[in-house]
Amino acid sequence: MSKQEQLIEFTIQDIIHYLATDLHIEYDDAMNIFYNSETFDKLQDTETGLYLESSAYVYGLLQDERNFGHLIQTEI
Repeated sequence: MSKQEQLIEFTIQDIIHYLATDLHIEYDDAMNIFYNSETFDKLQDTETGLYLESSAYVYGLLQDERNFGHLIQTEI
């Protein structure tokens, strides 16, 4: 596993934990929410560089996406 893949995996784990904790839902439900998000797609795309950002930053993007229905971060 490359360093990029490791960083992505660690971020995914953190985001799923944040979702499960904040929304008081099961991890399976949190995984479903995140894996079906535009934020997840952008995180997987190493060209965006999103994997280099903190898990908290990526979670903030996900929260914005959930609140507004789409990503509002123009840099990615």
